[in-house]
Amino acid sequence: QVQLVESGGGLVQAGGSLRLSCAASGSSFSVDAMGWYRQAPGKERELVADITSVGVTNYADSVKGRFTISRDNAKNTVALQMHNLKPEDTAVYYCNADGVLYGSVRFRAWGQGTQVTVSS
Repeated sequence: QVQLVESGGGLVQAGGSLRLSCAASGSSFSVDAMGWYRQAPGKERELVADITSVGVTNYADSVKGRFTISRDNAKNTVALQMHNLKPEDTAVYYCNADGVLYGSVRFRAWGQGTQVTVSS
């Protein structure tokens, strides 16, 4: 089984910056795509950004130019650097990883979520 542990998040004023980090742990697994999703109260969970194992990135239009996703394949970690935060970025942010267990079993894992609150 693969576990994701997130860190970072918190309360910041509009225009500020935060960095989220996530580490995958377990045994006999490899990770393909990793990403960050968010869910605001009363809204559906949405993709914020993801990154493939070779570094191809994808961002939601609402965060392009403000957020940067990066990963360290050797450590199975992914980070989300967020700049120029806006109140509408307030949400619970979830780390996500897709990969393979034991050489053949596909998995999708989620972190426990970390709160990001941006005050106006």
